[in-house]
Amino acid sequence: MKQTQQQTSTARRRSALALCTQLAASGLLGLLGLAPSLSHAQAGAGKEVRVALIYSKTGPLEAYGKQTQIGFMMGLDYATGGTLTVGGKKIVVIEKDDQGKPDVGKNLLATAYGDDKADLAVGPTASGVALAMLPVAEEYKKILLVEPAVADSITGDKWNKYIFRTGRNSSQDAISNAVALDKAGVTIATLAQDYAFGRDGVKAFRDAIKKARIVHEEYLPTTTTDFTAGAQRLIDKLKNEPGRKVVFILWAGAGNPFKIADLDLKRYGIEIATGGNILPAMTAYKQFPGMEGAAYYYFGIPKNPVNEWLVANHYKQFKTPPDFFTAGGMTAAIAVVEALKKTGGDTNTNKLIKTMEGMSFETPKGKMTFRPEDHQAMQGMYHFKIKVDPAFAWGVPELVREIKAEEMNVPIRNQR
Repeated sequence: MKQTQQQTSTARRRSALALCTQLAASGLLGLLGLAPSLSHAQAGAGKEVRVALIYSKTGPLEAYGKQTQIGFMMGLDYATGGTLTVGGKKIVVIEKDDQGKPDVGKNLLATAYGDDKADLAVGPTASGVALAMLPVAEEYKKILLVEPAVADSITGDKWNKYIFRTGRNSSQDAISNAVALDKAGVTIATLAQDYAFGRDGVKAFRDAIKKARIVHEEYLPTTTTDFTAGAQRLIDKLKNEPGRKVVFILWAGAGNPFKIADLDLKRYGIEIATGGNILPAMTAYKQFPGMEGAAYYYFGIPKNPVNEWLVANHYKQFKTPPDFFTAGGMTAAIAVVEALKKTGGDTNTNKLIKTMEGMSFETPKGKMTFRPEDHQAMQGMYHFKIKVDPAFAWGVPELVREIKAEEMNVPIRNQR
């Protein structure tokens, strides 16, 4: 009798562990907040690839983080053909919320590598958080695949060999936007947030501008809701300039800098220009038909099988099109799976680095390649003009042309 009870108890434990493994592989444990308790039980199993996904589940960039998470899970589904396995190993995703805070992100990454035995990590959403996380990857000698944080310094002077990035960097944004704006006789003032994303973005934009003139840089706190004073300074700098006058806006997260248009910029002949953004932010673009810029992604632009799959499946699951950072999340997942396919599921960091340097992979934007020198994913961008279409709640970016990766002379800034 005693033996039968023991056998029953053992069988129950096994079946509970099997259920946990299935839930973890499907990502459900992360959603239920149970993943960390599983980590020690499974750490030595050797039949898993453990990936930490660290993003702004809450905080000022929550909307971006949510898209990344959805895209990442869809990307794993796509790249593994629905099996969530690679090289015979189950992929377990350990989700963590950095709240957009650098110190929180740094600690979470150390916990992921140390306690949760993550083989590699993906994230974060904000550039400031990413910069805090870079030394942790170096300390633990494990890969951090940056998606979608943008600041140039991530793959620039703060970079180390464990850092790869699928997201675009400030220079790629800047060079592609310069294609739309950099013409003789154009005078530009910039409006950006006063932190890593804004300052790196403006610096890269300034470096990319060759023919136009930049006469002023306006930096405002990330929490700004009243843009009147900043707008007045921009107007004062531009109003007496001859020729075409443009305010170029670099903004992420909350706050609507397009409110500066309420100050009747047209009276002074001042235009607004900006890059692409998430769909809710692009509702403001409807006020600016004909506005030019360059976008990282818009679901209606790329024509390839990966994007077709993403758009169709996103509509099926969420009844909406995929957004800016959904595509990025999917891209990161595809890169992880492609690398692990090539290593046969081996998560040895040096082997992964060797595999990923120079690796090309297909994404919703088409082919990307990790540049060996700084591990930045080289990728195309989209020069657009805004069209107002009553069928859409946002200004629709119509493709002028794709600016291909090989057309952009993206500086290598890491002094490797």
